[in-house]
Amino acid sequence: MSRAVVFAYHNVGVRCLSVLLAHGVEVPLVVTHTDNPNENIWFDSVAELAALHNILVITPDDPNTPKVVAQIQALNPDFIFSFYYRNMLKKALLDIPSSGAYNMHGSLLPQYRGRVPVNWAIIKGERETGSTLHVMNEKPDNGAIVDQQAVPILPDDTALEVFQKITCAAEVALNRCLPKLLAGTAQLRPQDLSQGGYFGGRRPEDGKIDWLQSAQTIHNLVRAVAPPYPGAYTLLAGKPVRVLKTLLEPQRQKRAAEPVFYCENGRYYAECGDGKMLRILSFEFDGKIMTADEWISTYGSDTLPLGI
Repeated sequence: MSRAVVFAYHNVGVRCLSVLLAHGVEVPLVVTHTDNPNENIWFDSVAELAALHNILVITPDDPNTPKVVAQIQALNPDFIFSFYYRNMLKKALLDIPSSGAYNMHGSLLPQYRGRVPVNWAIIKGERETGSTLHVMNEKPDNGAIVDQQAVPILPDDTALEVFQKITCAAEVALNRCLPKLLAGTAQLRPQDLSQGGYFGGRRPEDGKIDWLQSAQTIHNLVRAVAPPYPGAYTLLAGKPVRVLKTLLEPQRQKRAAEPVFYCENGRYYAECGDGKMLRILSFEFDGKIMTADEWISTYGSDTLPLGI
């Protein structure tokens, strides 16, 4: 029986740990994160799954300390797996397992190496992404590929919807390649890093809408940061607005020379920098979701400049 120490968090962590257990891998230790009370915890708990299976769980702030390294060395694992664990593992940890250390990444490597790959793929207008199991080394997301599974990104998919797909993709890829990986017969494929790029993390303030951009670009941003993420934001009538869901409206006529917002026949519209329209399906105005009737009664049907 193979033995693995698992670093894991989030839904991908839960599903991939489940795959290891289903294949009879012995998991003596799970390293995960303590949930941040300031974060929207919308995902499943790796710690709860580990507890269900009587697996020891630790939550160090830094997994690379001598104490944690020594604890894992004493377990003599064949493998280390990282499934959406948020901290980088350094050489002292990566050198421990006799059969290697492997990470599950939420893109089709070598594309979208680095942070929040699902959000970046949507922002960039991709029509496909996936999950990739790869060798871990000291440089992030550049080790040889074990297996990967693609999924489509549909034109109106939100980050949550795509994340649900790549969670399934991660489970499929790991379940498919694990028998050969455990047997030592998996065929690894080096990455051609020239075919992809590295992307950094995103902050809530990166969701600010530039209405001078095209309707498609703004639609992609709204989808990429829609709840449970912080959301795209702007100003309207001098008050803060979170734009939660949009739809491209290619048939509508241009109303103004600059980006504007208006309500017509119970529907909200935004005219963007390229003169094309977005239908605003859901937005939060000054902290409140407003109906069309409420908007008309307060602001009428006149156009209002966006971002002001």
